[in-house]
Amino acid sequence: MTAADHLVYLHGFRSSSRSVKAIKVLDWMTSVSAQSRLWQPDLAVSPAAAVQQVSRQILQWRAEAPSCTIDFMGSSLGGFYATVLAQRFGGRAVLLNPAVAPWLDLKNETGRRKVYFSEQEIEFLPGYLDELQAMHVPALTQPERYFLLACMGDEVLDANTMIERYRQSPSLIVPGGDHAISDFDIYLPVVMQFVGWGRA
Repeated sequence: MTAADHLVYLHGFRSSSRSVKAIKVLDWMTSVSAQSRLWQPDLAVSPAAAVQQVSRQILQWRAEAPSCTIDFMGSSLGGFYATVLAQRFGGRAVLLNPAVAPWLDLKNETGRRKVYFSEQEIEFLPGYLDELQAMHVPALTQPERYFLLACMGDEVLDANTMIERYRQSPSLIVPGGDHAISDFDIYLPVVMQFVGWGRA
């Protein structure tokens, strides 16, 4: 597969660009001399602001190079964002244990919360649930552009819901595993190949 001009990695809820998976993706891109193609933003807490943040960068790239292409990789809530953005801007998307209906998954997560891999805290407001629901994409166009990695042992999100959502997309269903995909090293070559950054 041909690699896109840019790969955007989107972290999950209460996570950051310093998450374990984000660092592994960065290490991989560095190993294939493509670190400059990778963008791993620390996303705004507001879902609407997070999507706007990424959209603004994409529009800047396309203002500089109108034909540039963008692929996405997202974990958990980042997988939901990756779907929204791939629908909006085209490109492929790798979805790592993605949230399917995060306005339901996060309804008990409002208030102040600690950020993983950081000393920071965030405040997740009730109105953010409405922002998530408002950006939901009911049906995927070109489902072959999406690759699902779902762990049946996910203790946070329902893997069967992911499988149903992306049932027409290529997928790798892990019969165990966990939400963090602790054995991500095993699957990293497969997901990187899907977005055109496999190793020779």
